[in-house]
Amino acid sequence: MKKQGCEIEAKGINYYIKVPKRSHPLKIWSRDAEEDPNTNLATSIQCHGQVNSSSSSSSKLYGVRQVLKNVEFVARPREILAIVGPSGAGKSTLLEVLAGRLAPPSPPPLVLVNGRRVEKSEFRRMSGYVTQRDTLFPLLTVRETLLFSARLRVAAAGCCGSGVGGRVEAVLRELGLDAVADVRVRDVSGGQRRRVSIGVETVHDPGVLILDEPTSGLDSASALQVVEALRATAAARGRTVILSIHQPGFRIAKQFGSLLLLADGAALHRGSPDALLARLRSLGLALPLGVDVVEFAIDSIPSLQKHHHHHQLLQLSKKFDRCTLQHLFNDNNDCSPLRHRRRRRRPQTVAITRTLAVARWGCWRTASARTCGGARRLLRVRSHLPAVVDHRGAAHLPPGAGNCHEGDLRRRVPALLIRARKFASIRPFLLALALLFAAPAYFLVGLDPSPRAFAYFLLVIWLVLYTANSVVVCFSAAAPNFIVGNSVISGAMGSFFLFSGYFIAERAMPRCWVFMHYVSLFKYPFEAFLVNELGGGGGAWWWRGMGVGVWCKCAQNGGLSGQK
Repeated sequence: MKKQGCEIEAKGINYYIKVPKRSHPLKIWSRDAEEDPNTNLATSIQCHGQVNSSSSSSSKLYGVRQVLKNVEFVARPREILAIVGPSGAGKSTLLEVLAGRLAPPSPPPLVLVNGRRVEKSEFRRMSGYVTQRDTLFPLLTVRETLLFSARLRVAAAGCCGSGVGGRVEAVLRELGLDAVADVRVRDVSGGQRRRVSIGVETVHDPGVLILDEPTSGLDSASALQVVEALRATAAARGRTVILSIHQPGFRIAKQFGSLLLLADGAALHRGSPDALLARLRSLGLALPLGVDVVEFAIDSIPSLQKHHHHHQLLQLSKKFDRCTLQHLFNDNNDCSPLRHRRRRRRPQTVAITRTLAVARWGCWRTASARTCGGARRLLRVRSHLPAVVDHRGAAHLPPGAGNCHEGDLRRRVPALLIRARKFASIRPFLLALALLFAAPAYFLVGLDPSPRAFAYFLLVIWLVLYTANSVVVCFSAAAPNFIVGNSVISGAMGSFFLFSGYFIAERAMPRCWVFMHYVSLFKYPFEAFLVNELGGGGGAWWWRGMGVGVWCKCAQNGGLSGQK
């Protein structure tokens, strides 16, 4: 009894990507580089289906390009649907969106299996996806690779593994891998390795098999063997096979049941190869002798695109002619401009409305604040005129003329508060980090257990963290990008550690590098730790009296003596 199979019908597949914009090197002196925030908001909604708070800043650097444009197709069981087209047409992107590897756009595409709508997770369970590049274990044999995949899939499905071995042997026979079943994957040919990748995805007998350019990098004979094996398994198992191929040969094209021709993300043809040939002839394009119809169609894409655009205009014109007042209130008609009123309570619409309201309120508030500030400045100038026209001359100043201007103070105080809050919020965090490090490490090492010594140790650790954080912020502000900043900070910190006096003594340093010993951020904390631990009970106070940069010498009684 033959398996029923899965008929796949996909509608409305769209996909957008961000592309970097080409910026002029002198754009910092131009206001043309700024974009309309409404355009940024619309772009963010169109790409992701929801409002993104960072879309305004990111859209200044990135544009949007539509990779797939409302693609539709039908794939029937027991046959191969080939997605053909030139490089950059969107073939791999279409397969990844269909397989659930890429996040679906909003609204998501409609995928029907045997007339029933399925979600992405359900479709992934019933399908297998073979990537363009083989990802196999080279040291395993072909049989071990298939067994490994079968056991993982059986365990994930929660089924018993009694028939795993039989299923693996059946896959080996279907794909013609019996002769190399016990050969390591790294020792088989390219065509056989590609068939092993197909077997890994078909060992659980999926109803749909999706392949991204399975003949890429293979010679004509190996590519033909792979496609013939796919057609044989599709006919035997009732499987629906969807694959992308760049430019198939004549014998490979004969194995395809239907074609989907893509160009610039749009579907120019959906149907059988014979229908494609008839369409080319209807456009006045004669198929040359010895040339495959798929290859000729790819070469004739400009003519097909003109005919496709003309057909779209005709369809739009027909819809416009049929559009009447009755159609405006018909839910099943595409030319209903009033349907958006019934969707005004959708979450996307509410989010967009709130965002626009906040933006409008911010613009109004900024404009009114600037207007009031200008009025205050005019009043201030008018109130200062008596200082000039009064009979006492410049010696006369009106009351309050020396006070700080309210508008200037209101604009400057928030910036000062933000800076103060930023540094105030960092200090407790660094203190907590210092405490988390010092509390276990200090007593585990067995250092001086007195409370004063521990408090001094904690204080030094806190200051080291604060100083290192400030240095990193300084270098980050001066660096042009992340890579340069990371390299400079790593080199600087490594140099500070090297010349701190712990790894190399000062007397052993070359004279030209002695200055690094005194520049090092870790020289003084290291000496402070020595004084705190070896200086006795009053080590901390002794260090304050001696000053920074002294030599510490450990005495026999455990104390220290300072030498300049």
